[in-house]
Amino acid sequence: MSTVTETIDVETDVTTAYNQWTQFETFPQFMEGVDEIRQLDDTHTHWKISVGGQTREFDATITEQHPEERVAWKSDSGPNHAGVVTFHRLDDRHTRVTAQLDIAPEGFVENVADKLGILDRRVMADLSRFKTFIEERGRETGAWRGDVERPGS
Repeated sequence: MSTVTETIDVETDVTTAYNQWTQFETFPQFMEGVDEIRQLDDTHTHWKISVGGQTREFDATITEQHPEERVAWKSDSGPNHAGVVTFHRLDDRHTRVTAQLDIAPEGFVENVADKLGILDRRVMADLSRFKTFIEERGRETGAWRGDVERPGS
């Protein structure tokens, strides 16, 4: 399992940044290789991604979610991974977004990509595109303000 942690500061308030991140179905607009995400219910999503010329589909569960703070998830099937995105208010107009992913690369291509730091660069590029997406819009495309408590809390 490899861990990737990347951070970016965005020029928007923490509420707007967080609200946009909860709109999973917009991820294909700023995440490379994400073809489609369907929100099945408050805590379940279905992903369709392209990796190395292959299409993969998997389900993921949101394991923890708190407005303006964090969204955490784990895969239920497909590529084995889990992660958390946190939101830190810097001031009224700036937010620090940090993504931490634990990924178990599958197969030769993904293992080579991991060893060469390609996964780290891809996460940073996705965060950079998120920054552009939210800053150019100036507002979120929607919001989900519910709380999801960590299992066992």
